[in-house]
Amino acid sequence: MTLSEFDDTYREKYDLVCGCDEAGRGPLAGDVFAAAVIFDKYTVIEGVNDSKKLTAKKREELFDEIVDKALDFSIQCATVEEIEKFNILNCAMLAMKRAVEAMKTRPDICLIDGNKTPDLECETVAVVKGDAKSQAVAAASILAKVARDRYMLEMAKQYPQYQFEKHKGYGTKLHYQMLDMYGESPIHRPSFLKKYYAKRSDKP
Repeated sequence: MTLSEFDDTYREKYDLVCGCDEAGRGPLAGDVFAAAVIFDKYTVIEGVNDSKKLTAKKREELFDEIVDKALDFSIQCATVEEIEKFNILNCAMLAMKRAVEAMKTRPDICLIDGNKTPDLECETVAVVKGDAKSQAVAAASILAKVARDRYMLEMAKQYPQYQFEKHKGYGTKLHYQMLDMYGESPIHRPSFLKKYYAKRSDKP
């Protein structure tokens, strides 16, 4: 079954099928992003897949095609401050809820990547590995990933010493080296750095 055929199984009962996914749950820094995408039943975009399986260049190319061909779409985020207040899982759900609700089109059902769903007015279905099964979810994963990468490139300009353009905020060796040298920036997630501090003898 192709990714678009998977979505068609839901279109037998629902007219407007929305896919939703997030990007940025794991990094040590930056907002978490989410996207929602609705296609009509005739739209098939070649190459759409789980964003993690695509090159950055391919994601950028598909981003423009998805935006152009989607019946409706939205990209939203939850901030570092919200992540610290509500935790990352709740903020991933919050970002997805914002993405769906920001669209002008009201979906009949939302396919949510993963095993949990945000609180939405429409029906929701959790689809484990949905970004590898559903075209709409895969498209949402691409929009969220590209939007977050672009945001991290902007953060790299504001805080060049951390080299966010290279690691996008993830916990790489380079990123930890920059943290050792410069400490936290305003966009770091303190709750994500507890283990890092615990391993250091000079805990703050």
